[in-house]
Amino acid sequence: MFKVKDIINGCKKGDRKCQKELYDHYAPFMLSVSRRYTKSIGEAEDVVQDSFIKIFKSLDTFRGDTNLDFWIRRIVINTALNSQRSKLYLFPMVDVEDVKLYTDEKFTLKDFHLEDLYKMIQELPTGCQVIFNLYAVEGYSHKEVAEMLEISEGTSKSQYSRAKLLLKEKIEKEKKINYEFIASR
Repeated sequence: MFKVKDIINGCKKGDRKCQKELYDHYAPFMLSVSRRYTKSIGEAEDVVQDSFIKIFKSLDTFRGDTNLDFWIRRIVINTALNSQRSKLYLFPMVDVEDVKLYTDEKFTLKDFHLEDLYKMIQELPTGCQVIFNLYAVEGYSHKEVAEMLEISEGTSKSQYSRAKLLLKEKIEKEKKINYEFIASR
């Protein structure tokens, strides 16, 4: 049985069994978090590994005033962002006045399998991918996203809008392909 306090205390003491238990418990979920910010499964695995190194080194700073899941997730997100930060500057981000915002449209991805969604999100340009995940999936405000990525709030909004537009195009294309496949049978 997984007892958080016992595991944390064991990890703080360097107990390998406790570290393995903590890793085994959280790594699969954190891999899914990491995959949203990376372009490949290998990259996502590297982020998770780097995150757990940070987690084990900084468990002494965990005060327990937040949920351990949240604390670990935040480390994984920050590690993923740090791994992507240099890449973000390689790709131009368009500011808000250059992109039409689609705020009135309802946007849903419910008809697709998780793997299909991962693939679609991973195919987005890096800036769109990161901002889409931070805003739409993690629930950060555009102001928070802007602060995290050291960009303007307008750039966050425009990249999110662009991400939605690109995902909508991918979904429509996928639906058309599926329809044509079914119709040809």
